[in-house]
Amino acid sequence: MGLLLTSPQPASAANLVKNPGFETAGTDGMPYCWEKSGWGDNDFTFTTTGDAHTGSKAMKVELTRRVDGDRKALITESASCAPVVTPGRQYDLSLWYRSTTPDTAVTLFRHDATAGWQYWTDLKTLDPSAGWAQASVRTPEVPSGTDLITWGVSVYGTGSVTTDDYTMEQVADPLPPAQCTGTTDQCANGRWQVLPTQNPVRSMHSVVLSNGKVLLIAGSGNSAENFAAGTFTSAVYDPSDGSYKVIPTPKDMFCAGHVQLQDGRVLVMSGNKAYPVAGGHGYEGFKDSYVFDPGTETYTKTNDLNDGHWYPSATELGNGDVISFGGLREDSTGSVTTEYWSDKDQQWQPLWKVNQTWSYWGLYPSMILMQDGRLFYSGSHVFGDNIPGTGSAIYDYGANTITQIPGFRNKDERDQSASVLLPPAQDQRVLTLGGGNIDSNPDANRLTDLIDLKQADPTYVAGPPLPQGTVDLGNGKVAETGGQGKMYVSAVLLPDGKVLETGGALHNRADPVYESSVYDPDTGTFDPVAADPEARGYHSSAFLLPDGRVMATGDNPGNGTWNHNVSIYSPPYLFKGTRPTITSVIQSEWTYGTTQRITVDRPIAKAELIRPAAVTHSSDPNQRFVDLPLTVDGGNVDLNVTSNPNLAPPGWYMLFAVDANGVPSVARWIHLKGPAALAADTPAAHVHSFADATAGRTTGPGAKRTSQKVSTTISGCDRHYGSANVCVPTAFPPGVKRTTAARCAWLERNDYGRLRVNGKDDPLGLDPDRDGAACGKGDVKNAR
Repeated sequence: MGLLLTSPQPASAANLVKNPGFETAGTDGMPYCWEKSGWGDNDFTFTTTGDAHTGSKAMKVELTRRVDGDRKALITESASCAPVVTPGRQYDLSLWYRSTTPDTAVTLFRHDATAGWQYWTDLKTLDPSAGWAQASVRTPEVPSGTDLITWGVSVYGTGSVTTDDYTMEQVADPLPPAQCTGTTDQCANGRWQVLPTQNPVRSMHSVVLSNGKVLLIAGSGNSAENFAAGTFTSAVYDPSDGSYKVIPTPKDMFCAGHVQLQDGRVLVMSGNKAYPVAGGHGYEGFKDSYVFDPGTETYTKTNDLNDGHWYPSATELGNGDVISFGGLREDSTGSVTTEYWSDKDQQWQPLWKVNQTWSYWGLYPSMILMQDGRLFYSGSHVFGDNIPGTGSAIYDYGANTITQIPGFRNKDERDQSASVLLPPAQDQRVLTLGGGNIDSNPDANRLTDLIDLKQADPTYVAGPPLPQGTVDLGNGKVAETGGQGKMYVSAVLLPDGKVLETGGALHNRADPVYESSVYDPDTGTFDPVAADPEARGYHSSAFLLPDGRVMATGDNPGNGTWNHNVSIYSPPYLFKGTRPTITSVIQSEWTYGTTQRITVDRPIAKAELIRPAAVTHSSDPNQRFVDLPLTVDGGNVDLNVTSNPNLAPPGWYMLFAVDANGVPSVARWIHLKGPAALAADTPAAHVHSFADATAGRTTGPGAKRTSQKVSTTISGCDRHYGSANVCVPTAFPPGVKRTTAARCAWLERNDYGRLRVNGKDDPLGLDPDRDGAACGKGDVKNAR
């Protein structure tokens, strides 16, 4: 360490920071147990100054020029200086400061026993202050495997911050252990209930609205009869009284894209222009787009998209705009057109204004917004094989480049897997779960894959296998065996910081799997819980309600029927005693980088914003859980809002307060304002260097083209049999012999009923006697 000018300042009995006032000198011009840190292209100085809050010294960090990056004085990353912490505990941090810039943040790093030192999170933005001001904030619970932390103030704009008198104290246990208020099974596994009132529409799209109601979009509901009759429906469900209101719907929004805009309205893009014709075209997507207003419960047409997009993605960006990829065009080919909705203009931008790579991303590609504004294609998609390459990529809209990301396992068997940005969004970790392939129709798998996008060269790594449940193969439920898992997975962020995965099926629109579990991002483990008693396969959805329960709807097996029953799941945290209550929110209109006060009726351990669901086909790339670091003063709790709109895109969020036992409050609705509404002194986003050394292949735009050729059997259904909404699989599940008798027996077990043959072709050999009816008595009797 070099010669010390005075005896080292130890940490006091309560204060875990050594040399908290910089009074003891160290090496390299820095005080003992403090080090220079930072990155990027900037000019800076570190000065030990006599302009102190107490004592004779303070630390001044100044940036005089900045292109990117930051500078910060941190507690030295060493076992002798960094405070020792206990996983699962929280710590109150405090310091005194003077600042000439709003571009600051209290920044934490943590030492993982396996991975070493790594950036953890930003806790608080400091307001500029000419005089000495105190800043206090509470850390999140220390993650598993963490033994040390270090922290300091990052400066990421021109100006200076002078700091002094740091303190760090462990938070006392605020609550005794939870007392079970239900049965032993309910407290461990939660409880499912099937509601007495059925969903009146065949909805495959579920959007939780900013008034707490749920928009359920059906369009034709995958019913060719409804389509022919022009019967297009939606419904609004009110959880407060269990009522449904059927809403007139202007076009067939079956398999459209949707996303909440920052004002709370729902943008719905494309939908179904035509059902497939045997021997002719496949599904077709139209160019129309609509906005649904929760206040009036009506749809209003916008300008058209540049192309048709049946099954498009929809991701809101940090500036409130929306970007969309993929889907099928009006001629059934794959769309290679990127669409861009301008929040400022309230319309889709003309093609010449939108960056194009002319890449085909498939159907419902899961495009997750990263903390620096890039998009992560997780590899989750719908219908058959994945895109070429590794099956996962980072797309940079500004640079218009695509970088391949490695490690995604069995990329062509992740059809209708689920991907979720794990809590909290600040950690930038993504989990994918399960999947299959409706073209080859193997048993769906148990795969999960994890990626940490904060790494310089991120790559997927294997996660724990999905727990197995029971599967109904047509003769009653039996235990899953071998590598059997599920596709059509629903993944739901819960307010206790965990993820519920539920529902699914073993094969293409057949063989429902009954299994639910809760994934803990901290421990990386699944905990099996009670399973939804209803089948939840193709066209099912599950999503979080503002009261902390989970709602599950739908199921559309290959025989064309629909499950109108609705299930409600009460997680174990609702059986752990009295819930905390947010007794007041000082204001519900929030801006980035600010501190917002709430009051609570008893101590809480954390608070967060959860973006309401807009889910379909296992896909909700906008779902996210944004941590709100706390400053606690009795029942008054100040919440520190991220300054980065890419972490929490503008719009309406559910605010939950959660106690130390993981019990959440009922949510309050908060409107996080977009950049156009920011206060003039709101700081820019603090973004650390991450995913900036990717080794994967990077490509720019390809040659301009019109579309991608796509098979007319892309949905995994052979349209030579039955009506357009019936899906006779192009590939039967493993174990079904390639004979008329075996295939007809499977169709009978799965309640397909009488199937006419469309046209003269019989590619699956279901009508050997050529009477125009598949699997008739003559067909089966004479079949081999």
